[in-house]
Amino acid sequence: MHRCIARLSEQPRHHSVRCLSFPVRKRRALRSAFPVLQQHFVPIQQHVYEANLQNSNSCSKRYAELSEKVRKGGGESSIIRHTQKNRKLLVRDRLRLLLDDEDFLELSPFAGLGLPYGDIASAGCLTGVGRINGLWCVVIANDATVKGGTAYPITVKKQLRAQEVAIQNRLPCVYLSEIFPDKNQGGRTFYNEAIMSAMKIPQVSVVCGSCTAGGAYIPTMAEETVMVHRIGTLFLGGPPLVKAATGEEVTPEDLGGATLHAKVSGCVDHFASEEKDAYDCTRNIISTLNFQLPEEEEEPARRRAEEEPLYSSEELLGLAPRSYNYSLDVKMLLHEAALKGSHFVQLCDQRDVPLIFLQNTAPAAAPTLATTQAETNSNCLKAQGSMMSAVACASVPKITVVIGGCHGADSYAMCGRAFDPNFLFMWPNARVSITAPDHASSLLPHDSNQVEDVNRMLTEESSAFFSSGRLWDDGIILPQHTRKVLADCLDIITQQQYQMSTEKAHSSLLRI
Repeated sequence: MHRCIARLSEQPRHHSVRCLSFPVRKRRALRSAFPVLQQHFVPIQQHVYEANLQNSNSCSKRYAELSEKVRKGGGESSIIRHTQKNRKLLVRDRLRLLLDDEDFLELSPFAGLGLPYGDIASAGCLTGVGRINGLWCVVIANDATVKGGTAYPITVKKQLRAQEVAIQNRLPCVYLSEIFPDKNQGGRTFYNEAIMSAMKIPQVSVVCGSCTAGGAYIPTMAEETVMVHRIGTLFLGGPPLVKAATGEEVTPEDLGGATLHAKVSGCVDHFASEEKDAYDCTRNIISTLNFQLPEEEEEPARRRAEEEPLYSSEELLGLAPRSYNYSLDVKMLLHEAALKGSHFVQLCDQRDVPLIFLQNTAPAAAPTLATTQAETNSNCLKAQGSMMSAVACASVPKITVVIGGCHGADSYAMCGRAFDPNFLFMWPNARVSITAPDHASSLLPHDSNQVEDVNRMLTEESSAFFSSGRLWDDGIILPQHTRKVLADCLDIITQQQYQMSTEKAHSSLLRI
């Protein structure tokens, strides 16, 4: 401490000096003075609880059906061709070899379902955050059983969102590449790779299939690349294009196999004779990254997060609102509430306390011409604008869970997707729309004959599954799993403080 003070006194006053070049150990946290609330829990009416429970069970059944569907990938015939003919591992089997355990926070598993051009299971790729040698890493893994590994617009969108998670939370990123992108797609992916490299966010790529055309840039722009012999190939144009252009017949292995790129081109850093060796090699690479994690006994916050809650998490199924009329006493964003929320957000930002938003915004009120009501609305809008500014400018981590309605401008004040939370999840019962179902009359003239049709459309397209299929969130989670998901997210966000020397910016690595 004395040495640190001495060095500080020797520096010019206008320089920013950081004395702590390594994590402080054995630091004792302040003891919390907040008691556990012992007040009596006032339950909602029994008929409301039962209606919510029935709706939650129906949503959970739908959740299970879609989960089973996406786990089948491209279907049985595609799986047989992938595993038996091509002798490749399925994407989830690859993750089991790569990750420490099954503790994997999968992102947007229902993305790609119910789209105008058909169902694309998991958008053709699996993304999420898992531990590799104790380090949380973003994983982007293509599933070649879905449409032959072709990248659709929703595929690119899902990959870009995973890269955003990596950038926002400074997480190492691992690509399991096996992709054939269409034209005019994926350019932002390469831009993000360069930016992440400049930010000293590590990226590792495993070529475990055919990376053709634009897909070839993902592994070559990563900082370290592993390629699997006789399975991985890497070229801008494959053998059919070579024959069409030059008349020459060449095998995929000779044109762009692991031997060529490891010995001749230098596009890959590590040669793996089989897939298992590739994932062992990747785990070794991750172990060399510039992170210094705390010892297990130095993680009291994580231990506290793993404690059992006071009440059974299964009771949340009866508290998940079927509609806003079947909700708990969630406070509406009126003038006073918005001002109180603004001040609280600013306090948390000042003290570096992460923010968790449990969102259930009310349907939009019908317009009125009354003078007093207009004045009340104006005051409310000003206060909500203040809260939006506080939420947007807060630099602390923000996690949003939509537990009911996500309607209108109020959702922005509660850190909706437009306000860039670190993570945003939805309960299966949630509804997302500008106007809530059965409230179309607030948008249309009173004598309009379209109200019924609009309400029907809102009911269908405001569901959480419709929203998640289009990647408007980071995934649907069951209410009883919320505590575990939030604990993992907070742990993931915290990891960036353990990376060493992140201040120095540098250009991205190039293989010349």
